[in-house]
Amino acid sequence: MNTQRISLRRSKNDRMIAGVCGGLGEFFGISPFWFRLAMFIAFIPGGVPGILIYLIAIIIIPSE
Repeated sequence: MNTQRISLRRSKNDRMIAGVCGGLGEFFGISPFWFRLAMFIAFIPGGVPGILIYLIAIIIIPSE
């Protein structure tokens, strides 16, 4: 049984800005579209919550 553990990384291949949503999509095994939609919704109320979440994710999640 070959079990490969996937670690959370920012994607270099599936990226629009910094690869956060692409990396989350790869990690959870779902389309990055859903994470991008969630980020877009977080940007709507003035932008601050979404920008803050995204900047924290860029800092915390290492790149591939």
